[in-house]
Amino acid sequence: MSIRSLMTALAAAVLAAGSTFATSAPASARTAASVPGFDISGATTNVDWAGAVAAGARFVFITATEGTAYQDPNFARLSSGAYAAGLIRGAAHVAVPNASGGAAQADFFAAHGGAWSADHRTLPGALDLEFDPYGAACYGLGQSAMAGWIAGFVNEYHARTGRWAIIYTTPSWWNQCVGTSTDLGARDPLWVSAYGTAPPLPAGWTGYTFWQYAAEGTFPGGQDVFNGTADRLLALADGTS
Repeated sequence: MSIRSLMTALAAAVLAAGSTFATSAPASARTAASVPGFDISGATTNVDWAGAVAAGARFVFITATEGTAYQDPNFARLSSGAYAAGLIRGAAHVAVPNASGGAAQADFFAAHGGAWSADHRTLPGALDLEFDPYGAACYGLGQSAMAGWIAGFVNEYHARTGRWAIIYTTPSWWNQCVGTSTDLGARDPLWVSAYGTAPPLPAGWTGYTFWQYAAEGTFPGGQDVFNGTADRLLALADGTS
């Protein structure tokens, strides 16, 4: 399940129910990416945090905002629950590039749950970039304009928080809507969504930091792994990686 607001998440669930692609990747493909976690959206109202931790989860991403007008009403409660359970948590922002500028959306995100805290439990915020479920796949923007929009977001987020945002996307969306730009891959960690035997990479990255490998599974919502050890995950949260 992608990290969308309630309406988008429900739409995605309907689409997923009729899909014929694989919903998970073999465990052998995830051997090196050894730290499990999950991602949830506004469609998730309650989580068995203790159960998720007992099953092996060590991190979670939670939708906080969308555009400049939507704040997930469940975010604060879910984030507090994750923290109390000992999970490293990250906030996510659903990009709406045809609604307002990237910098404006980064400001909204940082002010409504997406800011980073040096508390050993908070990851840099994630920018969710995927096909527009309501209109044009690339929100009516050309590749150069989209790359500029994303740069505006991540630069403003860095100015607000001191951290470079994690970028969540699919290779198909990125290659179609952003193209071959390599600027962002040099500094922003990649969270790739790909349901297959190994995650293909969008242009600009030589490796991934997080991999969403299934829409459902052991944990609530999307199933993810961190590409590294638990110590490296903590270093990313602390800003020392």
